[in-house]
Amino acid sequence: MQYGLDTAIYLEIGLMLISYLICGIPFGKILAKRFAHKDLQKEGSGNIGTTNALRVAGPKVAAITLAFDLLKGTVCVISAKQVLLGAPWAPGVPVDVLIALVALACLYGHIFSPYLHFNGGKGIATGVGILFGFFWPLALIHLAIFIVLVAITRYVSVGSIVTAALVPLTVFIAFPSLDPLAVAIWALLGWTVVWAHRGNIGRLRAGTESKLSFGSKKEA
Repeated sequence: MQYGLDTAIYLEIGLMLISYLICGIPFGKILAKRFAHKDLQKEGSGNIGTTNALRVAGPKVAAITLAFDLLKGTVCVISAKQVLLGAPWAPGVPVDVLIALVALACLYGHIFSPYLHFNGGKGIATGVGILFGFFWPLALIHLAIFIVLVAITRYVSVGSIVTAALVPLTVFIAFPSLDPLAVAIWALLGWTVVWAHRGNIGRLRAGTESKLSFGSKKEA
Protein backbone atom coordinates (compact mmCIF):
# COMPACT_ATOMS: atom_id res chain seq x y z
CA MET A 1 0.00 0.00 0.00
CA GLN A 2 1.27 3.43 -0.92
CA TYR A 3 0.27 6.75 0.60
CA GLY A 4 -0.68 9.68 -1.57
CA LEU A 5 -0.33 13.42 -1.36
CA ASP A 6 -3.43 13.85 0.84
CA THR A 7 -1.92 11.65 3.54
CA ALA A 8 1.41 13.43 3.17
CA ILE A 9 -0.23 16.81 3.73
CA TYR A 10 -1.97 15.71 6.92
CA LEU A 11 1.18 14.07 8.25
CA GLU A 12 3.26 17.10 7.31
CA ILE A 13 0.96 19.48 9.17
CA GLY A 14 1.35 17.36 12.29
CA LEU A 15 5.13 17.14 11.98
CA MET A 16 5.47 20.86 11.39
CA LEU A 17 3.24 21.74 14.33
CA ILE A 18 5.08 19.42 16.72
CA SER A 19 8.46 20.70 15.51
CA TYR A 20 7.34 24.31 15.85
CA LEU A 21 6.15 23.78 19.42
CA ILE A 22 9.25 21.86 20.50
CA CYS A 23 11.72 24.27 18.91
CA GLY A 24 9.78 27.19 20.36
CA ILE A 25 10.80 26.17 23.89
CA PRO A 26 13.00 29.10 25.08
CA PHE A 27 15.72 27.13 26.83
CA GLY A 28 17.99 30.16 27.22
CA LYS A 29 15.35 32.14 29.07
CA ILE A 30 14.38 29.17 31.24
CA LEU A 31 17.95 28.24 32.15
CA ALA A 32 19.09 31.81 32.85
CA LYS A 33 16.09 32.35 35.10
CA ARG A 34 16.60 29.05 36.91
CA PHE A 35 20.37 29.08 37.45
CA ALA A 36 21.40 32.76 37.28
CA HIS A 37 18.15 34.48 38.28
CA LYS A 38 18.42 36.62 35.15
CA ASP A 39 15.81 37.47 32.54
CA LEU A 40 17.50 37.37 29.15
CA GLN A 41 14.70 39.37 27.57
CA LYS A 42 15.29 42.25 29.98
CA GLU A 43 19.09 42.29 30.07
CA GLY A 44 21.89 42.57 27.54
CA SER A 45 20.55 42.43 23.99
CA GLY A 46 17.20 41.06 25.10
CA ASN A 47 17.84 37.94 23.04
CA ILE A 48 17.30 34.43 24.44
CA GLY A 49 20.19 32.85 22.55
CA THR A 50 23.63 31.63 23.49
CA THR A 51 25.53 34.91 23.03
CA ASN A 52 23.28 36.89 25.33
CA ALA A 53 23.16 33.98 27.78
CA LEU A 54 26.96 34.08 27.89
CA ARG A 55 27.10 37.78 28.60
CA VAL A 56 24.20 37.92 31.04
CA ALA A 57 24.20 34.53 32.78
CA GLY A 58 27.74 33.21 32.26
CA PRO A 59 29.47 30.41 30.33
CA LYS A 60 27.76 27.46 32.06
CA VAL A 61 24.25 28.65 31.27
CA ALA A 62 25.39 29.60 27.76
CA ALA A 63 26.87 26.15 27.13
CA ILE A 64 23.70 24.39 28.26
CA THR A 65 21.57 26.80 26.22
CA LEU A 66 23.68 26.08 23.15
CA ALA A 67 23.35 22.33 23.67
CA PHE A 68 19.58 22.39 24.07
CA ASP A 69 19.02 24.80 21.17
CA LEU A 70 21.15 22.59 18.94
CA LEU A 71 19.51 19.38 20.07
CA LYS A 72 15.93 20.51 19.63
CA GLY A 73 16.57 21.25 15.96
CA THR A 74 18.52 18.04 15.41
CA VAL A 75 16.02 15.76 17.14
CA CYS A 76 13.00 17.23 15.35
CA VAL A 77 14.55 16.98 11.89
CA ILE A 78 15.91 13.47 12.42
CA SER A 79 12.54 12.31 13.74
CA ALA A 80 10.72 13.84 10.78
CA LYS A 81 13.17 12.25 8.34
CA GLN A 82 12.62 8.85 9.93
CA VAL A 83 8.88 9.19 9.50
CA LEU A 84 8.90 10.70 6.01
CA LEU A 85 11.66 8.59 4.47
CA GLY A 86 10.30 5.40 6.00
CA ALA A 87 6.79 5.72 4.57
CA PRO A 88 5.76 4.02 1.31
CA TRP A 89 4.85 7.13 -0.64
CA ALA A 90 3.27 7.09 -4.05
CA PRO A 91 5.29 8.60 -6.91
CA GLY A 92 5.11 12.36 -6.98
CA VAL A 93 5.08 12.98 -3.22
CA PRO A 94 7.83 15.61 -2.71
CA VAL A 95 9.59 14.19 0.34
CA ASP A 96 12.52 16.62 -0.03
CA VAL A 97 10.08 19.52 0.20
CA LEU A 98 8.32 18.00 3.22
CA ILE A 99 11.62 17.64 5.09
CA ALA A 100 12.61 21.21 4.22
CA LEU A 101 9.27 22.51 5.51
CA VAL A 102 9.77 20.71 8.84
CA ALA A 103 13.22 22.30 9.07
CA LEU A 104 11.64 25.71 8.45
CA ALA A 105 9.02 25.05 11.13
CA CYS A 106 11.82 24.24 13.59
CA LEU A 107 13.59 27.51 12.86
CA TYR A 108 10.41 29.57 13.02
CA GLY A 109 9.52 27.97 16.34
CA HIS A 110 12.79 29.24 17.78
CA ILE A 111 12.69 32.72 16.23
CA PHE A 112 8.94 33.24 16.67
CA SER A 113 8.36 31.30 19.90
CA PRO A 114 4.67 30.77 20.74
CA TYR A 115 5.65 30.85 24.41
CA LEU A 116 7.17 34.35 24.20
CA HIS A 117 4.46 36.19 22.24
CA PHE A 118 6.20 35.16 19.00
CA ASN A 119 9.57 36.59 19.99
CA GLY A 120 12.63 34.41 20.36
CA GLY A 121 16.23 33.84 19.38
CA LYS A 122 18.07 34.54 16.14
CA GLY A 123 18.27 30.94 15.01
CA ILE A 124 21.96 30.15 14.67
CA ALA A 125 22.27 27.32 17.23
CA THR A 126 18.93 25.82 16.26
CA GLY A 127 19.78 26.31 12.59
CA VAL A 128 23.04 24.39 12.96
CA GLY A 129 21.13 21.71 14.85
CA ILE A 130 18.68 21.51 11.95
CA LEU A 131 21.57 21.02 9.54
CA PHE A 132 22.99 18.27 11.75
CA GLY A 133 19.65 16.50 11.55
CA PHE A 134 19.40 17.01 7.80
CA PHE A 135 22.97 16.14 6.74
CA TRP A 136 25.67 16.34 9.39
CA PRO A 137 28.67 17.06 7.08
CA LEU A 138 26.83 20.19 5.95
CA ALA A 139 26.45 21.27 9.57
CA LEU A 140 30.17 20.77 10.20
CA ILE A 141 31.01 22.95 7.20
CA HIS A 142 28.78 25.76 8.44
CA LEU A 143 30.08 25.38 11.98
CA ALA A 144 33.66 25.62 10.73
CA ILE A 145 32.85 28.77 8.72
CA PHE A 146 31.19 30.29 11.77
CA ILE A 147 34.11 29.51 14.09
CA VAL A 148 36.72 30.85 11.65
CA LEU A 149 34.84 34.10 11.06
CA VAL A 150 34.21 34.69 14.76
CA ALA A 151 37.85 33.92 15.57
CA ILE A 152 39.04 36.40 12.93
CA THR A 153 36.55 39.22 13.52
CA ARG A 154 35.44 38.55 17.13
CA TYR A 155 31.95 39.40 15.94
CA VAL A 156 29.51 36.55 16.56
CA SER A 157 27.06 38.32 14.30
CA VAL A 158 29.44 38.26 11.31
CA GLY A 159 29.87 34.50 11.62
CA SER A 160 26.14 34.06 12.06
CA ILE A 161 25.10 36.21 9.10
CA VAL A 162 27.59 34.77 6.62
CA THR A 163 26.93 31.19 7.73
CA ALA A 164 23.18 31.63 7.35
CA ALA A 165 23.42 33.39 3.99
CA LEU A 166 25.41 30.47 2.57
CA VAL A 167 22.77 27.83 3.39
CA PRO A 168 21.07 27.72 -0.04
CA LEU A 169 24.44 27.54 -1.80
CA THR A 170 25.84 24.73 0.33
CA VAL A 171 22.57 22.76 0.20
CA PHE A 172 22.53 23.04 -3.59
CA ILE A 173 26.18 21.98 -3.87
CA ALA A 174 25.63 19.02 -1.55
CA PHE A 175 22.38 17.98 -3.24
CA PRO A 176 22.35 19.27 -6.84
CA SER A 177 19.35 17.07 -7.72
CA LEU A 178 17.25 18.33 -4.81
CA ASP A 179 13.76 19.58 -5.70
CA PRO A 180 14.09 23.31 -6.58
CA LEU A 181 11.23 24.12 -4.20
CA ALA A 182 13.13 22.40 -1.39
CA VAL A 183 16.22 24.49 -2.19
CA ALA A 184 14.05 27.61 -2.11
CA ILE A 185 12.73 26.64 1.32
CA TRP A 186 16.27 26.11 2.59
CA ALA A 187 17.12 29.54 1.18
CA LEU A 188 14.19 31.03 3.08
CA LEU A 189 15.47 29.32 6.23
CA GLY A 190 18.95 30.79 5.87
CA TRP A 191 17.79 34.25 4.91
CA THR A 192 15.32 34.34 7.78
CA VAL A 193 18.30 33.99 10.11
CA VAL A 194 19.98 36.88 8.28
CA TRP A 195 16.79 38.92 8.73
CA ALA A 196 16.79 38.07 12.45
CA HIS A 197 20.21 39.73 12.63
CA ARG A 198 19.03 42.99 11.03
CA GLY A 199 19.80 44.90 14.25
CA ASN A 200 23.33 43.50 14.26
CA ILE A 201 23.76 44.47 10.61
CA GLY A 202 22.79 48.04 11.48
CA ARG A 203 25.27 48.15 14.35
CA LEU A 204 28.03 46.66 12.19
CA ARG A 205 27.47 49.40 9.64
CA ALA A 206 27.49 52.03 12.37
CA GLY A 207 30.60 50.56 14.01
CA THR A 208 28.81 50.06 17.33
CA GLU A 209 28.50 46.26 17.34
CA SER A 210 30.03 44.65 20.44
CA LYS A 211 32.82 42.15 19.94
CA LEU A 212 32.81 38.81 21.70
CA SER A 213 34.23 38.97 25.20
CA PHE A 214 33.63 36.31 27.81
CA GLY A 215 33.63 38.88 30.55
CA SER A 216 31.43 41.42 28.79
CA LYS A 217 27.93 42.41 29.75
CA LYS A 218 27.47 44.71 26.78
CA GLU A 219 24.64 44.46 24.36
CA ALA A 220 25.04 41.93 21.58
